[in-house]
Amino acid sequence: MSHPPAPSPMRANLEIAAIGLGALMASLSQTLIIPVLPVIEADIGASTTQSSWLLTSTLLVGAVAVPIISRLADMFGRRRMLLVALLSLAAGSLIDALTTDPTVMIVGRALCGLSGASIPLGISLLHTQLPPARRGSATALISAMLGIGGALGLPLAGLLADNVDYHVLFWIGAVGAAVSAALVVALVDEPAVGDPGRIDWSGMVLLAGGLVALVLPLSQASSWGWGSARTVGLLVLSVLLLGLLVVVERRVRNPLVDMRTLGRPPIVITNIASLFFGFALFASFVGTATYVQMPKETGYGFGSSVLTAGLCLLPSGILMLVLAPVTARLIGSWGPGRVLAVAGLILTGGLLLRIVLVGELWHVVLGTAIIGAGTGIGYASLPALINAHTPERELAAANGINTLARSLGSTLASALGGTLLASFTVSVAALGGAELPSLTAYRVLFGICAGAAFLASLAGLALASPKVDTAETREQQPVS
Repeated sequence: MSHPPAPSPMRANLEIAAIGLGALMASLSQTLIIPVLPVIEADIGASTTQSSWLLTSTLLVGAVAVPIISRLADMFGRRRMLLVALLSLAAGSLIDALTTDPTVMIVGRALCGLSGASIPLGISLLHTQLPPARRGSATALISAMLGIGGALGLPLAGLLADNVDYHVLFWIGAVGAAVSAALVVALVDEPAVGDPGRIDWSGMVLLAGGLVALVLPLSQASSWGWGSARTVGLLVLSVLLLGLLVVVERRVRNPLVDMRTLGRPPIVITNIASLFFGFALFASFVGTATYVQMPKETGYGFGSSVLTAGLCLLPSGILMLVLAPVTARLIGSWGPGRVLAVAGLILTGGLLLRIVLVGELWHVVLGTAIIGAGTGIGYASLPALINAHTPERELAAANGINTLARSLGSTLASALGGTLLASFTVSVAALGGAELPSLTAYRVLFGICAGAAFLASLAGLALASPKVDTAETREQQPVS
C-alpha cells in the first residue's frame, strides 16, 4: 500500500482532531444514555425489555459491525468506511433525538452501533497518513478514546439529565459525528488500496451469527440466568459457529478474518490482554457509578446523585487523555510490551486499592483515577502491538478484532458484575428490608478484575520477549 505525502504539522494535527472527534463520539454513544435509561423508559412508555434493548441493540450491532467494516475498509478504503461509520452514528442519533417511539429509538440505537468501527478505522487510517514520528502519539490518543468516552460520558449525562431534556444527549452524538465526518472529508485523504478481491460472504454470515450468539446471552445473563436453556444454548451455538468460521476461513482465498495473521503468538496474546483490560475497566465503571449511589444505610454507600457518581469517574478520563502522548514516548523507549506490563500493574494496584479503601468518597476517586491511568496506558499500548505485528494491508481488520476483544471484555464484565451484585446482597432494615448489593459483592468484583489486570501485565511481559515475535514477514515499519 502506497503512502500519501506526509502532511504538514498543522494538517496532521487537524487530521488527528477530526478522527479523534469521531472516535470520542462513538465511545460516548455507548455510555451517554446509561444514567438516563429510567427517564427515557418513563417518558416514552417503554417496557423493561424495550429499555434494555436500547443498550443491547447497540452492543450487538457493534460486535458484528466492527470486524466486518474493518475488513471491508482494508478492501475498499479506510476513509470511505470511516465515513460510513460516522454517518451511521449521526443518522442513528438524529432518529433518537426526534422520536418518542420505543421501536424507532431502538432502530436508531442499532444504527449507532455501526460507529464502533470508528476507532480501529481511525487508528489504521492515521498509521498510513502520518509520518512515523507522529504515528505513536496519534494511535495512543485514538485508542484511548474508547476509555475516555466511557469515563466522560457518565458525568456529562448526569449533568445534562439534571438540567435539560435527555434528547440533548442524542443531539450531541448527531452533531459531533456529522462535524467529524465533514472534517474527515475535507482533511483526510484516502490511501491507495490494492486489488480488493471478493467479499467473503460465508465468513461474514458465520462471524455475525457466532458473535450474536455470544454477545446476546452475555448481555442478558443477569435476567435470563446463566443456567437457562437460552443462555447455554446460544453460548454452545456461538462456539460451533465460530469454530466453523476458523475452518472455513483457512480455506478461503480472501478471508474476512485472516486466521494466519490472527493466530500469530503476538496477536493472540495482545487480544487476550485486550479482553482483560476491557473487562477490568468496565467493571470499574459499574463498580463506581452504582457504588457511590448506594444508600448510606448499606454501610458503605454514599447516597450520591448520578452527577456525583459520574464526577468520580472524571479524573479517570482526564488521565487517559493526558497520558496518551506520554505513553507513546514510553513505547518508543521501552517497547509496547513492557509498557503494557507496567499498565497492567498500575491497573491491578488501583483495583486492589478499591478493595481496601472504602470509607471516604475521595478513596473511590483515588482508586478510580489510578485505574484510569493504568487503562489509558494499556489502551495506548495495544494498537502499537497490533500494528507492529500485522501486514499493513490488514491493519484495519486486525485493529477491528482487537477493538472487538476489548468490547467483549466489557460485555463479560457487565454480565458478571450484574450477577455478583445480585448474588451478594444485604437486607437494609431502614429501607423496609430492601435487598441491595453488599460491600462483599463489590470487593469480589474488584478482586476478579485485579486478577484479570495482573494477567494482562503478564501478557505484556510475554510480548516483550523476542521469542514471542514470530512475524518474520511483517511488512510495515516499526512502531514509532
